[in-house]
Amino acid sequence: MSAPASRVPGRRVTINDVAALAGVSKGAVSLAFNNRPGVSPTTRERIFAAAGELGWSPNQTARNLSGRRAGIVGLAICRPARLLGLEPFYMEFISGIEDVLAERSCSLLLRLVRDLDEETALYQEWWRGRTVGGAILVDFHRDDPRIPPLRALGMPVVAVGHPSLTGGFPSVWTDDASAAAEAVRYLAALGHRRIARVGGPSGLGHSGIRAAAFEATMAELGLDGGRQVATGFVGEEGARATRGLLMSPDRPTAIVYDNDIMAVAGAAVAAEMGLSVPDDLSLLAWDDSQLCRLTHPPLSAMSHDVHHFGEEVARTLFDVIEGTRTGTHQVPTPSLTPRGSTGPPGSPGSPGRV
Repeated sequence: MSAPASRVPGRRVTINDVAALAGVSKGAVSLAFNNRPGVSPTTRERIFAAAGELGWSPNQTARNLSGRRAGIVGLAICRPARLLGLEPFYMEFISGIEDVLAERSCSLLLRLVRDLDEETALYQEWWRGRTVGGAILVDFHRDDPRIPPLRALGMPVVAVGHPSLTGGFPSVWTDDASAAAEAVRYLAALGHRRIARVGGPSGLGHSGIRAAAFEATMAELGLDGGRQVATGFVGEEGARATRGLLMSPDRPTAIVYDNDIMAVAGAAVAAEMGLSVPDDLSLLAWDDSQLCRLTHPPLSAMSHDVHHFGEEVARTLFDVIEGTRTGTHQVPTPSLTPRGSTGPPGSPGSPGRV
């Protein structure tokens, strides 16, 4: 028989050990120690007995939550309301979070803010006012100014972003660098030599990661002139960037977009300028959504399960609150889904012929 977890040298006893010894779920242990309904008196006593035998008690963060509204999770997003309502990514992401919160009878408190200073002040207000039990941080910047004050606050946080950006917070992330490299290699394999990228704001960490991977892969493949244009993610800016690229003397034969809204706008600009997709111009979107599948021709995309991404973020936050997770968690890398908007660069005699 193996030794109890509390007696294994160097091993920290966790809530999972208590749940296993008591024969209950991890959630039941959390309910018992937070004095919440859903656990019978007999089961509660069994849980307390198992915790006593293992020498386990909730960490300080979990104890602090006993007087807070731990059933509410905070999420602030620094985006205009008009854009958020149009962006399929955040709608899918939030629906994934909501599915996990519903399982635990918890709620999401969502606020839109104008800048990072306002966002930081809002989280401080929520935590000090006992409004939320934890928070989800998104859209990290290089040297993100939110990190120091929120670390000092002591609020349970899960960060959505690459670990290099998130300042040591437990994080959930996708390998955007590998996905960006795959997009370039795919288009190069089709025969494209002039590939451009319409990205998000240059200050955003994940946009920077994609931009660096795009540039490095173009250089690795010996492709010159890989132009990149930073935008604010909105369709109008994506259209403007596309128009500028297509009016240049050495216009690209393929464009990669950082989201699906801008890719759809790019397809409209191609039609406006009399270019055929994909004969004259190949288009590749990021994220994938119903928009990509409804466009004619349907848009090729770097696809990932955004709903599942949201679920994993919410589950990780509860693990952080309960003291069972402190590290990073990578979800599947976006993968190529070819559709009708990508193909070899032009037929003989067409404007897109290299």
